[in-house]
Amino acid sequence: MFARLKAEIQVVFERDPAARSIWEVIFCYPGFHAIINHRIAHFFYRQKHYFLARFISHISRWLTGIEIHPGARVGNGVFIDHGSGIVIGETAEIGDNVTMYQGVTLGGTGKQKGKRHPTIGNNVVISAGAKVLGAITIGDNAKIGGGSVVLKSVPPSCTVVGVPGRIVVRNGARITDGKIEVDLEHHLLPDPIADTLVAMQARIEELEKRLQSYENEVTNHASVQYLEWQKRRAGNA
Repeated sequence: MFARLKAEIQVVFERDPAARSIWEVIFCYPGFHAIINHRIAHFFYRQKHYFLARFISHISRWLTGIEIHPGARVGNGVFIDHGSGIVIGETAEIGDNVTMYQGVTLGGTGKQKGKRHPTIGNNVVISAGAKVLGAITIGDNAKIGGGSVVLKSVPPSCTVVGVPGRIVVRNGARITDGKIEVDLEHHLLPDPIADTLVAMQARIEELEKRLQSYENEVTNHASVQYLEWQKRRAGNA
């Protein structure tokens, strides 16, 4: 138990530069509280003490603003930064070294029973406000952009942005000394809409230049034709 507690504290120090002391993490980090409370609730859930598990989960939600169903499976090294508004459903599965920010939803769709929530791979970063819905799989080392709505499975090492989510980067995982490094630069994401607008603007400017060139050519031909007509008229006179 103490080894697990120490590991959870170490995760906070590794991924949050604002953490200054162990006591600060223990008493002032709602994400840390939510993970510890969930592990207790999940233990009782596996023992089929469903009411007690849900009651612990409910108290944790009231204290932290983070709702994790006791049936959800959460791996090692999961870090919840700030965390207010996070919702994780009953059949969600979260791998190791996953980072989530405030407002994330790992939710289901419809009223079907059984597996209805996402499976999150290892070393995944889910940015603020992202919604991952349905029994889909997010591959290892993937990154979900802030505010994205992901409705389809995502291959490993991909970056997803937009509503609905679209893959904009593949094989983006960084390797350091043979180990996968968790990439927390969740603000450095491509913007496919902005890129499209920039491409359209460049195309419009190109077409405007071609049109201007065509208009100048027509004007020059018209002046030459007018001069020839004047010469012929003067000769007839």
